[in-house]
Amino acid sequence: MSLMLDEARNAPERIRGQLQRNAEVLAYLGARLREAPPHGALTVARGSSDHAAAYLAYLIMKHLGIPVASLPPSLSDAPWRLSGQLAVAISQSGQSPDLIDAQRAMAAGGARTLALVNTPQSPLGAASDDEVALFAGEERSVAATKSYMATLSAGAQLVGHWAGDERLLAALQALPERLVEAAEQDWTPAVEALVGVERMMVIGRGPGLAVAQEAALKLKETCTLQAEPFSGAEVRHGPMALIEEGYPVLVFAPPGPEQAGLLELAEWLEGVGAQVLLAADAGVSRRHLTLVDAGHDDLQPLSVIQSFYTMAAGLAAARGSDPDHPRHLRKVTLTA
Repeated sequence: MSLMLDEARNAPERIRGQLQRNAEVLAYLGARLREAPPHGALTVARGSSDHAAAYLAYLIMKHLGIPVASLPPSLSDAPWRLSGQLAVAISQSGQSPDLIDAQRAMAAGGARTLALVNTPQSPLGAASDDEVALFAGEERSVAATKSYMATLSAGAQLVGHWAGDERLLAALQALPERLVEAAEQDWTPAVEALVGVERMMVIGRGPGLAVAQEAALKLKETCTLQAEPFSGAEVRHGPMALIEEGYPVLVFAPPGPEQAGLLELAEWLEGVGAQVLLAADAGVSRRHLTLVDAGHDDLQPLSVIQSFYTMAAGLAAARGSDPDHPRHLRKVTLTA
């Protein structure tokens, strides 16, 4: 078994512990944000952490009506004017100089700063007003899995407390058991369909776009497969020109308000010749890959990516790749 697969399967237990250990600190932080709500929020991150930031941004905008923008870390010398803003930096290691510089610059511009970091007491955490530990544990595979999922769950727990959404918080408590089931889903048809391909699309929508982006990155990283992510709302614009007979498309269509449109899109894609791999819950009879219902619309992305990671580890092995040691990559990227 690869480290990637072992660590992905460990995610439910890590998230169970995280939800308990962070309950008090996030309840306190949520209360403080309600008392002095920011006018807007900013995120700064790279790679998988940036995809997690997109998920957090979606939840903040949906539940709190606060606009969220993603800032490039390279603009750390910009003359920021950020009074009344919340700046959230996300990192596994908390060591990348460009993220630290960006966080300091946003603080100097007047923002309140928060770091979500898997390594507590990191330089990034030290540069922030508040630090929230992800508690994913050591991750030895270069391919991040449990730390990404732990970032999603931490973001959902923060928003649940911030918005006072008891339904979301209750669903989070039940989430680890659902993720255990999601990790056991058999996505062999995807391995068989993708073992010999060189390019494809991954499609999600709403909060699920963040995991479509993550899945596409993992397919590049662990399987050397040129995968590109798109929102289901965008495919019929420019990207549709890529579709040809047999072109593989992985569509994530979990339960929720976006599902009907994604199912319609999957049918259209099949009609123009694409080889569609449709991931949906057991209530969708024409699904090719089964998703476990996460129990809340906002949490469906965690169930999706849990099942995907298991498949991706198997696909990497089938393609002769080592997901733990992708070529040219290392675990901590110190971008200056």
